[in-house]
Amino acid sequence: MNKINCSVNNCSHNSTGVCYANRINVGGEGASNANETCCGSFLDKQHYSTLTNNTNTDGPCDCIVCSAETCTYNNNKLCNADNIQVSGNDVRLYTEAICSTFKTK
Repeated sequence: MNKINCSVNNCSHNSTGVCYANRINVGGEGASNANETCCGSFLDKQHYSTLTNNTNTDGPCDCIVCSAETCTYNNNKLCNADNIQVSGNDVRLYTEAICSTFKTK
């Protein structure tokens, strides 16, 4: 079961450092490092909190769809890492939230 740790404090899916989205989408087709990835599921808490107040009630998110085909954890577009870290400072757009767990094959 994947666990998504998130230090993007202004993401509406973040609850005490853990992602509670139903699933996340990691982007970065052809990425060669973590900075070329992104969390396509990022939603700014300031603008989208009313849409995401009903986060995944079954617990933390454990479904990671990944398009970073160059990542060692990508297995048929699903992440098989035990857990991942999503990070970013002063994130305003989803492209500024990155998958810090990315590791080149």
